[in-house]
Amino acid sequence: MAKKKSSSGKAARRRVRKKKGVIGTRRKKEFAYRGYPMEDLEKMSLDEILDLLPARARRSYKRGLNEEQQAFLDRLRKTDEEIIKTHRREIVILPEFVGRKIAVHNGKEFIQVAIKPEMIGHYLGEFALTRKSVTHSGPGVGATRSSKYMPLK
Repeated sequence: MAKKKSSSGKAARRRVRKKKGVIGTRRKKEFAYRGYPMEDLEKMSLDEILDLLPARARRSYKRGLNEEQQAFLDRLRKTDEEIIKTHRREIVILPEFVGRKIAVHNGKEFIQVAIKPEMIGHYLGEFALTRKSVTHSGPGVGATRSSKYMPLK
């Protein structure tokens, strides 16, 4: 039978220090949308940003926004409100939205959405789900043969 090598405490501590050193060197990757960092995106004009967006989002802005969508954008740009409520789920998130909180209506209530850089190019409605997942409870009375038995007391 082969004898199992027991590692000394010193060797174990050395391995832990080595692991910590590797983890400590990793750093969080800076966000970039299509190769442009957030600082550059904030400096760009709307036309330059639209060129970076996916085709569907780009076309919705190029065709022009309707009155309600334009009113929402104006309110977002002008006000310093903490949370802005809207029913406009079809608006594409632009870099100027980042850091704001928008309450998006899902058909029943307003869902608060904190806009992050990773959301650029997506629609507001994607983050306020309209359907809940079904959660079933246990079986009710009459669901099984055993539930028919009712003790007489």
